[in-house]
Amino acid sequence: MNDTIIKVSNIVTRFGTNVIHDGINLSVRQGEIYGLLGGSGSGKSTLLKQMIMLLRPESGEITLLGHNLMSISRNDAASLRHYWGVLFQGGALYSSLTVAENVGIKLREYTELPENMIEELVQMKIKMVGLPPTAATLYPAELSGGMIKRAALARALAMDPQLLFLDEPTSGLDPIGAEAFDNLLIELRDILGLTVVMVTHDLDSIWTIVDRFAVLGEKKVIAEGTLKEVLHASHPIVQQFFGGSRGQIRSRDGK
Repeated sequence: MNDTIIKVSNIVTRFGTNVIHDGINLSVRQGEIYGLLGGSGSGKSTLLKQMIMLLRPESGEITLLGHNLMSISRNDAASLRHYWGVLFQGGALYSSLTVAENVGIKLREYTELPENMIEELVQMKIKMVGLPPTAATLYPAELSGGMIKRAALARALAMDPQLLFLDEPTSGLDPIGAEAFDNLLIELRDILGLTVVMVTHDLDSIWTIVDRFAVLGEKKVIAEGTLKEVLHASHPIVQQFFGGSRGQIRSRDGK
């Protein structure tokens, strides 16, 4: 787990006159669950979108799987996108497609696999994320919040990615559902050898499943490391996150 798979160096991001990032630096190691933590407006989701080439920073470098995303060719970028899956906030399932159709959409678009094999792979991914086979024929409007998250995760895993990007994966879930989803992530990471990057506000996820994380604040990374390492940071924003009542409850639980 010492091999760096993503390196972010001196990233500057502006929207008009609004500076979001002013020299962001962090690194993600292969095989870890890495968190991006910070207050609203700190640029967590923006940074994730830059990692998956949906947004481009003003300056700096992002190296992912050995490719510099600032200078990558269009063909290489198209190929690189096949190495990751994304679970957007809220799931972002296509409402007019069934779960099975959502999960299989990339397989049909980017591979030449026969239809019967695609259907088998889709059923395997649906089972992998803990959904019952009957969920395959349901539409997003017929799913609970937890089922939507799992269906979106199955779609993200459809192409057997090396990297998994998650934007607030447990938002909107009750504590039991959030814990079950976190446990599923650990299981999938261990079984599939995934590297996971997740934007989260969920302190339970930080305490229980994240290997390392970065805290964004004041337009920079103000702390990075394991939970133990970050807790030793003296920055006021770090103390605000983990010194509040919720953080203290987790600390007293000894987790």
